[in-house]
Amino acid sequence: MKSSMLAQLAALRGAPAPVLKARWRELFDHEPPAYNRRFLESRLAYRIQELAYGGLSRETTERLKAMAKQYADQKPAERKARPVLRPVAGTKLIREWEGLEHCVTVRHDDFEYLGRPYKSLSSVAHQITGTKWNGWVFFGLKSSAGK
Repeated sequence: MKSSMLAQLAALRGAPAPVLKARWRELFDHEPPAYNRRFLESRLAYRIQELAYGGLSRETTERLKAMAKQYADQKPAERKARPVLRPVAGTKLIREWEGLEHCVTVRHDDFEYLGRPYKSLSSVAHQITGTKWNGWVFFGLKSSAGK
């Protein structure tokens, strides 16, 4: 069975588009989509291997469906937004500046420094230094090169 599967996969590479579409109808029991050749080849290759070795586990399929539902429930702007990677609430950020140690507490929605709330680490860094700083860089959470 394995050599047969490998032969089927190899045959996809040089097959003309009408042959790929016919193979699609055979393996999927419906008309092929109007996508390019590369898509048809890769999807057919996956299907051939799926039939030979078995598909995804039930747990994986359920997890993917749950992720798709979670994604579908988001607004388009939320889907495009990069996730905010901030330290866990309660984390203490300590930075020495001009011989003094400064401690900032990460809270759920903001940061606390000297008992006052600050919306951003940059505003805390500005308070400490008197100049504009990227707060993530100032507290060592991100390098200045953006790495």
